[in-house]
Amino acid sequence: MMTRRRSLLALALLPAAAAATTADDALAAAMREAVGDAAITDGGITLRAPTTAENGGQVPVTILAESPMTAADHVTAIHVFATANPTPGVASFRLTPLLARAEVQTRIRLAEAQRIIVLAQMNDGRVRRATAEIRVTTGGCLT
Repeated sequence: MMTRRRSLLALALLPAAAAATTADDALAAAMREAVGDAAITDGGITLRAPTTAENGGQVPVTILAESPMTAADHVTAIHVFATANPTPGVASFRLTPLLARAEVQTRIRLAEAQRIIVLAQMNDGRVRRATAEIRVTTGGCLT
């Protein structure tokens, strides 16, 4: 039997749990929209980002996917996701084998301290992943 205190505690935690589930669902949907149901493997990507960003409005990120960038073996897209942003899909970049290397440099907005996930799609359907935890002192997104 549940006591009144446990009931109130459960009700207080319910919105936080629902928000976490909603955020996880939004992230999963955004990743599925970007790469479909392809199997994702870790590695093959160098992700450079600060461990602490003073301003969440402009966090520098450099992504380098290992690939010879030939017609037979190249990166077709790089996708960036932020796990705690109001909209998890941050950016997508399309690449061709005409590029010398699969490298992207950009600045992204982060609402709060969170993990960023980078996916690199290969021309043969493989998907590689890299992640980084970034602390943010001043959030850069409005909700």
